[in-house]
Amino acid sequence: MTQTLTIRRPDDWHLHLRDGAMLRGLLPETARHFARAIIMPNLVPPVVTGAEAAAYRDRILSARPEGADFTPLMTLYLTEDTDPEDVAAAHASGLVTAVKLYPAGATTNSASGVRDFDRVRPVLERMAEIGMPLCVHGEVTDPEVDIFDREAAFIDRVLDPLRRATPGLRVVMEHITTRQGVDYARDGKDLGATITTHHLVINRNHILVGGIKPHYYCLPVAKREEHRLALRAAATSGDPTFFLGTDSAPHADPAKESSCGCAGCFTATNTMSILADVFEMDNALDRLEGFTSLHGPAFYGLPANDATLTLTRGAPVNYPAKIETGDGPVTVFDPQMPLHWSVS
Repeated sequence: MTQTLTIRRPDDWHLHLRDGAMLRGLLPETARHFARAIIMPNLVPPVVTGAEAAAYRDRILSARPEGADFTPLMTLYLTEDTDPEDVAAAHASGLVTAVKLYPAGATTNSASGVRDFDRVRPVLERMAEIGMPLCVHGEVTDPEVDIFDREAAFIDRVLDPLRRATPGLRVVMEHITTRQGVDYARDGKDLGATITTHHLVINRNHILVGGIKPHYYCLPVAKREEHRLALRAAATSGDPTFFLGTDSAPHADPAKESSCGCAGCFTATNTMSILADVFEMDNALDRLEGFTSLHGPAFYGLPANDATLTLTRGAPVNYPAKIETGDGPVTVFDPQMPLHWSVS
């Protein structure tokens, strides 16, 4: 029997679009289903100022497919030299939605990130004054901390002290991957948390068992099964603290399939089908709209989309294994399960 589900059109609250040929090749994969997306600023060089964000936004808009209804929500890359007044002006103009904090060395193109958090305190205090959200990549980079423990250590060492020192600062814990991240986000004031599609599906076994699977390698890295289950419970709970941020992060296949492969899973193409199957398996289809379309806008103080998206359950959907771009092929995330929900 055919089954349909109509929801408000979703948004992606954490997205990498890259630039140039990669941007032009992959933006249609997001614009097909998503109305808006928070755009990550970790280009080379990074998007640090309002003027740079405006230029990047123009490049994104020029790459939109004809007739596409898609709005990029821009962010600024926080550095120790960021000007608080430039941030405030970019936010007041409507150009920039949030600021992104990368601890230096935490992930792809994060070398310009923050090492001394005291040096960014004036920016954070100004953001708290104007209600501008801080999007946080929550991992410490101390080489003595195991890669699977870096999120939990960041909460204790950095995030909790930072929030206590800056009352009123609105923080998005991006792409949480642990039970500790779920618990901290749920109990905090002025906190939201994004959860990716792939972290709902894979644990660290998918990366390592039977050989190294580079297209499942991401940062933060997938953790033990107990953490994946905690993420599933949070995403499907209906709790407005949690909302979708795919962290869809494309790299051309040669950059992934190498002796030092890049981190990132490309999920823009099939995210909505995967999520519908996940929520159905967890008896939570009635909560899918909240996770994908309502909780994020509410946290950011934006209206939910008026347009709708319809999912239909039927025979398994076939998605392309790769998307060709001018920078080379990009492999689409394989959830290793049949996807029964198609998008119309």
